[in-house]
Amino acid sequence: MNDTISLLMNHRSIRKYSDAPVTKEQVETVVAAGQMASSSSHVQAYTVIAVTDPEQKDKLKELCGRQTYIGECPVFLVWCGDLSRLKRAAERHLPEKQSYEETTENFIVATVDAALAAQNAAVAAESMGLGIVYIGGIRNHSREVSELLGLPELAYPVFGMCLGYPDQNPGQRPRLPQEAVLHWEQYCSQQVEAAVERYDEVMAEYLRERTGGAKDTPWSVLMAEKLAHPSRTHMKHYLQDKGFLKD
Repeated sequence: MNDTISLLMNHRSIRKYSDAPVTKEQVETVVAAGQMASSSSHVQAYTVIAVTDPEQKDKLKELCGRQTYIGECPVFLVWCGDLSRLKRAAERHLPEKQSYEETTENFIVATVDAALAAQNAAVAAESMGLGIVYIGGIRNHSREVSELLGLPELAYPVFGMCLGYPDQNPGQRPRLPQEAVLHWEQYCSQQVEAAVERYDEVMAEYLRERTGGAKDTPWSVLMAEKLAHPSRTHMKHYLQDKGFLKD
């Protein structure tokens, strides 16, 4: 165990922020740390939009499911998969050749690049005493968010990230047993099933304590219920309209 691992193991999502401001320099440092994340073939296929204007944050809050902490945090970062720079590079340097920025593979690269950079940034922020929470709700109304932020073709919002000084110390949610996610040499379904059964008990007890006995639904039941309700089914057509997933 060292300081870096201790920081990682102590992660909590922060949904309540103090009034302490986050400076422009802090945001730039956090994003600079994000930029040092690994990137497939060095394409760096992502863009970050930092939103501090209260009116703009309130608009995003409404589009993201009215999550109040989006409006309350000092800075809201929108992490975008972005292939538009690559397309412009191809048009500039190889105008006579067809480029393939619209492929599913490049969409995956852009999405993974954004996620890797964001997680680097999250760890950097927490090392500075800041807190974060990821906001998948940015995809609830992807077209409207894209228009609000002026995103070009081949750029889309992957997720948001609230950034600010924590004004709470929430409990840490238990993770799956490592046997459910770490396999040696080959995938072992029996190992996963046994680990999930143990985790169901852990999560049921966690929910009982957190809710004062009001809830105790096992994790696997929660996941089954989640999959039983379609979510953000507009994404495929939206992404194709933005120039992604054409091949």
